[in-house]
Parts: sequence; C-alpha cells; structure tokens
Amino acid sequence: MERGKQTLPSLIADYPVEDFSMSQFPPVLPYLTRRTRSAKRRSPRQGRSVIVLLVLLLLWSVCLGWGLALVTQARPTGEAQTAPAVLSAAEGAAGAVTDVEAVPDRLKAGQALYLKTCATCHTGIPPEVMPTQTWQQLLQDPQHYGAQLQLLSPLDLRVTWEYVRTYSRPLLEGEEVPYRLYQSRFFKALHPKVNLPAKAGLGSCISCHPGAGSYDFRTLSAEWQNAP
Repeated sequence: MERGKQTLPSLIADYPVEDFSMSQFPPVLPYLTRRTRSAKRRSPRQGRSVIVLLVLLLLWSVCLGWGLALVTQARPTGEAQTAPAVLSAAEGAAGAVTDVEAVPDRLKAGQALYLKTCATCHTGIPPEVMPTQTWQQLLQDPQHYGAQLQLLSPLDLRVTWEYVRTYSRPLLEGEEVPYRLYQSRFFKALHPKVNLPAKAGLGSCISCHPGAGSYDFRTLSAEWQNAP
C-alpha cells in the first residue's frame, strides 16, 4: 500500500511510542502553579486599593455636602430674599440718606426701616455709636425708655437687625451693656477730641451735627469744619 493511502492505525504504528513522550510538551502544571501563587500574592494589595478608593469617595462626599451647606446658609432664602421688595416703600418714604459711609444695596432696606421706626420719634443715631448687644436688646424689648412700643414683625426685625449688626461692634466678654450714649465707649471713641458733656444724649448731637435730624452726620457746625 502506498504511503499516501495508509489508514490511521497504520500511520500511528509507523511512529515509535517514545515519540509521544510527555517530555516533548511544555511544563504546563508548574506554569499554572506559579500563576495561582502570584494571583494569591496580589489579592491583598488589590483589596487595599479598593478600600482606599472607598475612603476617598466617602471623604469627597462629606466635603461636597459641607460645602453645599455653607452655600445654603450664606444665601438667605424665603422671606429674607424678598425683604428689599417688601420694604421698598419704606425705603422711599425715608428720603435721601447721607450716612457716614455708603450703605450697600443689600442693607438699604434695613436702614430705611430703622429710620422709619426710630428716627420718627427722636434723632436717629448711627449704629456705630452703640455696641451690638445694645441694639439686640432694644429691638426685642417693647419697653423703650419709658415708652411702650409695638415690636417689629419677624421679617422687619430680621432686616433691621442685619443693618444695625453690620455697622455696630460687639462688646468684649464681661463688659456691661450700655443703654445711654455717654455710657458707650464706642461713642466716646468716635469723638476723640471733643469735650463731651458729662451725660451726652441725643439732644447733644445737633450742636455739632446740624444735619443730624435728617441722618446727616457728615455736615459739621462751623466750629468743627476745619478742626484737626
């Protein structure tokens, strides 16, 4: 029989058994063993990487939430945002204001409401002359130097408070809260070279500030025009 026409059994018989020895094949088992051991050695490191990633994601989420909370608190919502529109009529009724320094738009409604509430009965003094704690008490007390007053609405109170709080200074810890001008060290600090009366009051302002009745404390009397 020709070689090209040999059957499969005869072809197998032509090759010696030793030709099919396992030595002719690559060592597969040791290779798989090394791969398995390598994978076992890497698995703890991969586990730590996943934990670190989760911790970073957690920290990022906390920081993001904290930042959003700060932004939400910094921007007034609800009724506070509508305050300038609600008080626009009061602002117009107060007329032109010539304060010691320019008032930003966000506080103009509070200034107008302050003047409408306080300057209609007596001279409206700048918030700078009294400490913050004094204004806090006066705005919440219906008993006002012997007179019974109607308290402001929560919205009006908040708007007015924002104005006086911004332009006043807090007392040091342990200081007594003053309720008279002559008791306030801030009033005295704003008049360093003025020989003030022993018990200076609201009536004393107009002698040096002729425009005090219209909340103009820039204009000084002739005596003080060119004072050092």
